[in-house]
Order: sequence, then structure tokens, then C-alpha cells
Amino acid sequence: MIPKPLRVLGTGAALIVGGVATLRLVSSFALGAIGAIVEKRQKKFALPCGQCKGRGFYMCKLCKGNATIQWSPLSDPLFINPCLCPTCDGHRVQRCLNCLGKGYY
Repeated sequence: MIPKPLRVLGTGAALIVGGVATLRLVSSFALGAIGAIVEKRQKKFALPCGQCKGRGFYMCKLCKGNATIQWSPLSDPLFINPCLCPTCDGHRVQRCLNCLGKGYY
């Protein structure tokens, strides 16, 4: 048996917490929808990126599209190890740093 004032206080607190959670959920969906509309409009009227020619990515500049680089742990190499490219992780392309992968400004 919970006293009535404590029960009323608990119910009020639950309503406030539930209302705040609902508002946060609704606002996150609304902001996501608005962001998608703005992004679509920007893409429609924006100029394509000059670096990647509107693709959003280009061939990796470190490995030159080979997916591996030649590496030696010593300054005077006795042998050279082929290693996975750290820039593109072996995918041979990297995201355009000029447009951040969007393909437009």
C-alpha cells in the first residue's frame, strides 16, 4: 500500500518522463525528414565536385589503385613487404575529401 501523495507524485513523474521521451522521438524523426528534403534539394541544384567529377570517390592516391603498398620496417630495407593500404583498406578507392563523398558542393 503506497500512500496517495506518493502515488500521485510517481504518476506525474512517469507522465513527464514519457512525454519527454515521446518529444525526443518525434523531433528526431522530423529532423531526419527535414534533413533528407534539404539534402535532396541541394543535390538537385548544386554543382558537381571538380575533384571526383560528381562520383564521391576517386582512385586511392597512396596505393594508386593496387590495394597494397610496399613497406619495410627498416630505413635500409633488406626485404620489402607488401601490406594492405591503410588509406583505402584494400578497396582501391577513397572517399573524396573535397566534397566528403557527396559528389557535389
